[in-house]
Amino acid sequence: MSPPPLKGRRALVTGSTGGLGLAIAARLAAEGCGVMLHGLADPEEAEPARRALAERHGAPVLYCRADLADRTEIEALVCATERGLGGGVDILVNNAVTRHFGPVDALAPADWDADIAVNLTAAFHAIRLTLPGMRARGWGRILNMSSVYGLIGAAGRAGYVTTKTALIGLTRAVALETAREDITCNALCPGSTLTPAIETRLAPQLAAAGDDPAARAAVEAAFLADRQPSRRFIAADRVAAMAAFLCGPAGADITGAAIPIDGGWSAS
Repeated sequence: MSPPPLKGRRALVTGSTGGLGLAIAARLAAEGCGVMLHGLADPEEAEPARRALAERHGAPVLYCRADLADRTEIEALVCATERGLGGGVDILVNNAVTRHFGPVDALAPADWDADIAVNLTAAFHAIRLTLPGMRARGWGRILNMSSVYGLIGAAGRAGYVTTKTALIGLTRAVALETAREDITCNALCPGSTLTPAIETRLAPQLAAAGDDPAARAAVEAAFLADRQPSRRFIAADRVAAMAAFLCGPAGADITGAAIPIDGGWSAS
């Protein structure tokens, strides 16, 4: 039996203690990667997820807490990944995100600054710190987790739309700078997935629906009615599968792309 396609690679996935980040980290571990999980949880809180991935896939899986609004903590995260996994980062997934809602003229400056810092500037620093090692080793994969909101506009979330759009620009710039090397940089643009953040937003309606499958389906359909033409949530494991594809051999010639995974939302 041939080894997994990414056997021996080292991956850093930011914002990966739950949701899409954890799904991507799990898929990369299944493909043979050593993985550094990241989040704001204390190590004891993150330990069950870390241990489960390591035991399920037999891969080295570590966890590091870091505030990505702080450049020194980003630097410490990259150093911890290199030290813990025994070498430089081969696969970087910039997934960590913060969201603040409200019209532009009511958005607190501190909330805008946080969106810029975590969603965009942290990705720049992580790329800046890991790209030299990728170049030295002659191989690298960078995935920036944008969003359908990086492809279309929306009211009431200026920081999120701005940073997710800018991530696509950063992706294109890095892709062109590395086009002659075995390094790719792509952006994934998922639609609505049933992440913990969305589950929290739907919690009151789902609680009212109780255990009635039809009522719960109606709550989800109402949420998606003006979003995804598919009228179903994007499965996190399918986004993770696309991430693994882009990191594997078949993705070697795909770079600078902004790939929608949105049930037709951006096409409508």
